[in-house]
Amino acid sequence: MWRVRVSVLIVIVLLGSCKGNKSVQSSADISSLEAKKNFIILRVEDTVYFNADFLRFLKFSLGDEYKTLSVLSLSRLVDDFVKEKLLLAEAWNKEIVLTLAEKKEFLAKHSGGSVFEGEGWPMDDEGTELLFEQLLVEKYTYDLVKDIEVEKEEIQEYYTANKREFLLPERVKVSQILLPNEEKAVEVLENLKDNDPENFKRLARAQSVGVEASRGGEMGIFAIGQLPDEMETAIFALKEGEVSPVLESSYGFHIFRLDSRYEPELMSSDQASASIEVKILSHKVNNHISQHILNLKNSLHWEFYEQNLYFPYQRISYE
Repeated sequence: MWRVRVSVLIVIVLLGSCKGNKSVQSSADISSLEAKKNFIILRVEDTVYFNADFLRFLKFSLGDEYKTLSVLSLSRLVDDFVKEKLLLAEAWNKEIVLTLAEKKEFLAKHSGGSVFEGEGWPMDDEGTELLFEQLLVEKYTYDLVKDIEVEKEEIQEYYTANKREFLLPERVKVSQILLPNEEKAVEVLENLKDNDPENFKRLARAQSVGVEASRGGEMGIFAIGQLPDEMETAIFALKEGEVSPVLESSYGFHIFRLDSRYEPELMSSDQASASIEVKILSHKVNNHISQHILNLKNSLHWEFYEQNLYFPYQRISYE
């Protein structure tokens, strides 16, 4: 439909507060929502939105988790709600519409295609309507940022100025044989005394019950902090090519082999370029959309009635 990378970045920008903003502060009083559900909280041009509309937004974004959100989290989410409705109003003003193909493709992804056994779909369904509104906002916003690019010179400048970000720590390549009982593990260990890597792979394929058995026991490459503590201590203490004693865990009985050890090293600019490009692009998209929303706040006729919210709205401290 549209370029995936920029579209994903747009969703991250527009719904930035929906994830990872769980506060330890007390949650809002849900009981007050019922009393205030028909209170107007936002007016954009000729369209009004109620607490009930914000609740739909919350349920769509977070499911039942919205019931446990703190007042601070709800405040940032209502900020996102306002931004979305401003963008939606401008999309309507510019007469941007969703094509039939776009609607079908989008709904098919959310329904497994069953909606389209006939020619219609439940347009009166609130969830479907909200999906279409958010898709329209994404389409409009994509048009705003679709031409934003990241130049090679920008990537190199970022890499040169931030090399510490791309310093890889010490890592180890590890294989394992996982056995269901200690007796079998000890028997297999006896057959690994020669430290022959091919023998280890053969026994892993034949004896291991681990998911990596078909790969000759190869687990992958790990840095400190990526393995359970008891395993990490034993594995990082091994020399290259050395096999561990039998180690017990909740999964069974393990025999590890340290296949290779990689010293700390700096990623090359080529290796780092993809992640740098995404980071710079995200920053540019974020800034462009944020500035556009500020412009809309000055050009559209809108009012936010924070006093009508079912929770005490908390402003951002720098406002």
